[in-house]
Amino acid sequence: MTTAEITVEASAAAVEEFAGRVTSDTSAWMVTTMAMLGDRLGLWRALADSDAVTSTELAACTGTSERYVREWLSSMASHGYLNYDESTARFTLPAEHVPVLAADSPVYFGGLHQALYGLTGVLGQVAEAFRAGGGVPLAAYGEDWWHGLERFTAGSFDHLLTQVWVPAMPQVHAKLALGAHVADVGCGRGRALIGLARAFPAGRYVGFDVHPESIAAARAAALEAGVADRVRFEVCDAAAGIPGEYDIVTTFDVIHDLAEPATVLKAIRVALRPDGHYVCVDINASHHLPDNAGALGAYFYGVSILYCLTTSLAQHGAGLGTCGFNEHTARELCAQAGFGTVTKVEIGNPFNNLYEITL
Repeated sequence: MTTAEITVEASAAAVEEFAGRVTSDTSAWMVTTMAMLGDRLGLWRALADSDAVTSTELAACTGTSERYVREWLSSMASHGYLNYDESTARFTLPAEHVPVLAADSPVYFGGLHQALYGLTGVLGQVAEAFRAGGGVPLAAYGEDWWHGLERFTAGSFDHLLTQVWVPAMPQVHAKLALGAHVADVGCGRGRALIGLARAFPAGRYVGFDVHPESIAAARAAALEAGVADRVRFEVCDAAAGIPGEYDIVTTFDVIHDLAEPATVLKAIRVALRPDGHYVCVDINASHHLPDNAGALGAYFYGVSILYCLTTSLAQHGAGLGTCGFNEHTARELCAQAGFGTVTKVEIGNPFNNLYEITL
């Protein structure tokens, strides 16, 4: 066998190996879409609430078509999301899969699946931005993105924010317990601020966001939660200044999205009282590309193209991207904004870093 023949043979094997990997990755897209359908149709919840079921039984209790349900169950079983007993033709959702697919928990993915589906609506505009520059404006994103994102981040806000993150910052915890004046910049639909208001009722809270639809939803949520007496939400571009002075200012996965991150950080510093604390949650990524290798890094960069990067560029902004406000950059930009101390609080979260920042 000649050297050329060995090279050809090795290359063919490498191609086949990589084709197998791409097949697996493509299948992951399909199973994510199927998982989203299961969430939307209530199939996961019904499976979590029942013993082993047939397709006929699941269809009957969810008001869906048996033939479609049978195909969906087969897809989920083929991917290992469900167990299948051939002798009884019954499907089971394993107990360890319930918190991820069908329960209110810190690791629930149903909202993320909905949000990712919502991003498909802007693919054409993103492709055009590749060709012409610019980006996709916030107004182009539909309800599946916004609602799905709220549902996904609810896992952290409902189960980690006041139970794990705040207690990890004793001075912040003490201020909240005494009744702090708190501003949440980029508050979205208000879930984090409402959670803080419930846990620390002595405080006063205001949320700011540039997205009017999110502010309207946040106001409705505050009324429903019974905290509207101490929580208000306002449409505000923090880059133009943050009205008022605060003991605590928070941002949750916001800075990397902004058109003017440096300007907003300076506005946050100005809005803080001298003994105030800036609590910043942002993406757990590195400024070194090789450190972001793997499934989570690939997800971060993809969401960046479809939302974080493109919405910033649509405003002629900095375009940091999802991985752009990593620890290295956070320390650099906070120093430039005039902050004195940036402390990374260890929370062991694969998605996020938590920083406690002071003057």
